[in-house]
Amino acid sequence: MSSGLEIRWHGRGGQGAKTAALLLADAAFKTGQYVQGFPEYGPERMGAPITAYNRISREPIRVHSNIYTPNLVMVVDETLLHSVDVTAGLKRDGAIIINTPKTRKEILPLLGGYQGTVYTIDARKISEETLGKNFPNSPMLAAAVAVSGVMEREAFLREMQTSYEHKFMKKPEVIKGNMKALSMTFDILEEALKSSVKKSA
Repeated sequence: MSSGLEIRWHGRGGQGAKTAALLLADAAFKTGQYVQGFPEYGPERMGAPITAYNRISREPIRVHSNIYTPNLVMVVDETLLHSVDVTAGLKRDGAIIINTPKTRKEILPLLGGYQGTVYTIDARKISEETLGKNFPNSPMLAAAVAVSGVMEREAFLREMQTSYEHKFMKKPEVIKGNMKALSMTFDILEEALKSSVKKSA
């Protein structure tokens, strides 16, 4: 694929990494983009490492394979840093986003010398504050959009509102909690992006 965005998701079964990849593909499709969202099939038992992928482009996508040189890597469970080479193939001008309460400086030693951009977001804390449970996929989904800029914030939130209303029609509190989680994540990462721009200026 000569243009567009390629994302690789790392998580554990039951954390929603596959769901996040599919939701992202759906939202991007509804904003007029060509998309792919698919998991790498393996043992999908609860807690087992899983991988999922996204391709998003303004042009037709003619590649149908796993993603080996992603622009963006999403790590939904930081314990995977000890057993999975999450930066494998990750482009130097790309980025990795890790769900962790740790700082970038604390995480760097676990990334095998990766020299690209690293963001951390405490998706567990956000989901527990907004949903009352540890559902990290909503914050991580928003993080992927905020950092990649693959679609405008308002367009993304609008499509996710529609998606959640369809999925949780009889649970308005879940819709409200998820939307709050998305907005909180955007606020945090937009501030982090502004800070990184100031430092590089």
